[in-house]
Amino acid sequence: MNRSNILLVLLVFVSCFNLHAQEVKTLTEDGAWCWFSDPRAIFAGDDGMVFTGWVTSKGDIEVASLDVESGEVKTKNLYPKMQIDDHDNPAFVELPDQRIMTMFTWHGGDNGVVQNTTMKPMELNSFGENVILKPYTDKLVEEYVKLSYTYANPMRLSEEKDRIYAFGRWIGYKPNMIYSDNNGSTWSNPSIVITSKDLDTNNRPYVKYFSDGKSKIHMIFTDGHPAVEPLNSVYYCYYEAGAFWRADNSKICDVENLPFHPEDATVVYKATMETGRAWIFDVAIDKKDRPVIAYSRYPRVKTHNYHYAVYDDGQWIDHKIVYSGTWFPEDVHGQRQRELNYSGGLTLDPMDPSTLYFSHNVDGVFEISRGKTSNDGKSWKFKSITKNSTKDNVRPFVPRYRKKGQKNILMWMENNHYIHFTDYHSSIKYTKIR
Repeated sequence: MNRSNILLVLLVFVSCFNLHAQEVKTLTEDGAWCWFSDPRAIFAGDDGMVFTGWVTSKGDIEVASLDVESGEVKTKNLYPKMQIDDHDNPAFVELPDQRIMTMFTWHGGDNGVVQNTTMKPMELNSFGENVILKPYTDKLVEEYVKLSYTYANPMRLSEEKDRIYAFGRWIGYKPNMIYSDNNGSTWSNPSIVITSKDLDTNNRPYVKYFSDGKSKIHMIFTDGHPAVEPLNSVYYCYYEAGAFWRADNSKICDVENLPFHPEDATVVYKATMETGRAWIFDVAIDKKDRPVIAYSRYPRVKTHNYHYAVYDDGQWIDHKIVYSGTWFPEDVHGQRQRELNYSGGLTLDPMDPSTLYFSHNVDGVFEISRGKTSNDGKSWKFKSITKNSTKDNVRPFVPRYRKKGQKNILMWMENNHYIHFTDYHSSIKYTKIR
C-alpha cells in the first residue's frame, strides 16, 4: 500500500472514530432529575431549540438551552443551593410569545412552587427573578389537612385561549391543579384532582401527564407509592373542556365537582399479589388517537418488568416489553436499600409512541436501548443506544412539542454514583435520534 492510500485509510478511520465519539454528547457534568416533574425538556420556537434543566449535586437548580443543529449549550443557575434532591428538577412550557416559563418545587415542606419566566423570547439568559407561589385555600387545607409542595407540571392549551395549567402534589398530599389566563401573572385557587375515598394524608397518588398542547391533558396515575400500597394499580383519564373523562369518553366529573377517586377513572392494570404492584413512566397518544402507556410491574422485589398498554376498541392491549433488572440505586453495605422500585426508566417518543427508549441492566450496568413495535407491543425490535458502559445510564426522556422537520434528541442521566435521591452525582447526556 502506498503512502497516499495509507493516509486515506487513516483519515477514514479517524473520521469514523470522531463520528462515533460525537454520537453521545454531554449537556452537563453535574445534573440529575426525577420523573414526576415534566416536561423536563421541550422543543420551543421555530428552529427546534431545546430547553431543559436539572438539579446539581450541590442542590443548584440550573436551566439550559440546546441548539440541536450547532450543539451550542447555554446554562443558567436559577436557584443556587436550593435543596440537594433530584425531585426538584424544573419543568418547562412555551408561552404564546415564545417566552419560556419554568416551574419547580422543593421536595415536601410548605415553601411553595417556584416560577420563573424569560423576559425575552427564546433567551435563556433573560430568566428573571424567582416568584414563589403558594397555591392553597383555608377551606382546602382545613379539609385535607396536609400542606406539602412537591412536583410541578405546567402545560398550555391553545384552544382554551392559551390557558396554562399546572399540576403537582400539594394540598392533602394529593394531585392538585391550578390555571392561569395571563401567562402566569396570576393563578386560580387550587383544586384537588384525585383522592382516596377515606382521606389518608399518607396516601399519595403518583401522576404522569401528557398534553397535546391544544385541548387535552392525558393522565396516568396510581393508588399511591408501590413501597407503601399493598396493591398499586394503574389508571387513566384525560382533561378536556372543563371536565375529566375516561378512555371511552364517558365523563368522570366537571372541574367544579372535583376531586374524583382512582376507581372512577379507567383501570389500565389491576394489581394482584401474583402480577405485582406497578409504577408509571409515560403516556402519549398514537397516530390513531389512542392512549399509549409505559409502566413497570414488580411481581417480586428484584423483578422489574416493563409493560406497554394501548387502549383499543374498549380494552387495553397490554404486553410485557422486557425484564429490566432490579433497582438502579447503589446498595451500601450494611444499609437497607431505600428505593426498591427505582427502575432504570422508560420514555415514549411523543410523536410516535410505537417507539420507546428504556434503561435496563446489561451485564451489571444499566444501558439505554430503543424498542419499536408495529403490532401494539406484541413483538419488539430492539437497538442499543449505549454499549459497554462503565456507568449506569437511567431515566431517559424525549423532549416534548417537537415540530415536524425538527431534529429529535434523546436525553438521559449517566450516574457517577447514585445512592439515593439526596445522594447522587450524575451527568446529563444526549444523542440525536431519527
